[in-house]
Amino acid sequence: MKKLKTFIVRIARIKALKYALVSIIAVVLIGFVDDNSVWHHMQNKHKIGELEAEIAKYTDQNQRNLQQIRMLESNPKAIEKIARERYFMKADDEDIFVLSDDPKPQTPHETAE
Repeated sequence: MKKLKTFIVRIARIKALKYALVSIIAVVLIGFVDDNSVWHHMQNKHKIGELEAEIAKYTDQNQRNLQQIRMLESNPKAIEKIARERYFMKADDEDIFVLSDDPKPQTPHETAE
């Protein structure tokens, strides 16, 4: 125990070591531990980049939707086209056939063949 105490006293007498130790502790606190650290700053920059990309995506989508709204307001044939394609609406004298690309499920006796 006496050797450890002597070692600590010798280290405490070296002034440059004190400043280096304080500097290292400050860099660690500022760089990694603090709420305003460099690490948190870099994470926030990354999040800002992701959010800006998302804003650009939604702005583009909004522009397309506004263009489609303008088209629908000016062209009644466009409304009819959307009603037929999306909602399977039809005129009274028409029949609608829905074609599917889904594979036909096999029955158990067909798989044995």
